[in-house]
Amino acid sequence: MSAADNTSTASTPRPATSAAFFDLDKTIIASSSALAFSKPFLRQGLINRRAALKSAYAQLMFSLSGADANRTERLRAEISRMCAGWDVNQVKAIVSETLHDVVSPLVYAEATELIERHKAEGRDVIVLSATGEELVRPIADMLGITHCVGSRMEIVDGRYTGTVEYYCYGEYKAIAARRLAAEHGYDLAASHAYTDSSTDLPLLETVGHPHAVNPDKALRRIAVERGWPVHTFTNPVSPRARIPTPATAAAVGIGVSAVAAGATLFGLTRKKRKDPPAKA
Repeated sequence: MSAADNTSTASTPRPATSAAFFDLDKTIIASSSALAFSKPFLRQGLINRRAALKSAYAQLMFSLSGADANRTERLRAEISRMCAGWDVNQVKAIVSETLHDVVSPLVYAEATELIERHKAEGRDVIVLSATGEELVRPIADMLGITHCVGSRMEIVDGRYTGTVEYYCYGEYKAIAARRLAAEHGYDLAASHAYTDSSTDLPLLETVGHPHAVNPDKALRRIAVERGWPVHTFTNPVSPRARIPTPATAAAVGIGVSAVAAGATLFGLTRKKRKDPPAKA
């Protein structure tokens, strides 16, 4: 996959010599995209009430325990099951209509300050996320971020087939960072990376300045052992109140991987019991 296929550009005075790489959920955004978009998807009939409740419960479990490699691999299988057959145009319309309402209030003020600081210091800012590229790209545009890479679902005849063509997770984030560095001339030793998850350790080890943001237990332990900065972001504020003229996404799609996360994590953590009848 060419990184250019997943890139959102913004003009800069001169080519940047280093970059700042950011994870999305729980690093730039205070919640998961799964929880944020469960209500709009419920209203438009893409998911039923039980799936929406699972997403909310899953967000709590995710916040408490993070997502290890085994759980995330199961998540990819759930993506295929849940999103197969979804109409792409319907999803685009839902996300386009609700993006600012459901995502903007979740953006950490501390993250936007860091993004602006890195840009002022001459670095390109890049989002690398397992969330679907169609959601990552408009969020990146909204925040004035230079480039973005997200996961990609296969589309045939206007519908998601359920096949994940590219999963921007774990080692693949590090590969994407190295590819972008080669294409744009970044010095990775002078670059920064920010994430909350220990699954992003390959990315953190790729740059000279790794940072842990609201880290899970494993990442916090590693950060303390290696002397990496640990940041606590607690203040979600709409970027509308912080950025005078945010760019508006021209074409918006779905972060299908994040949406599927809710059902998967719920299924992995809930007690075995008989569920009450579902209400559509």
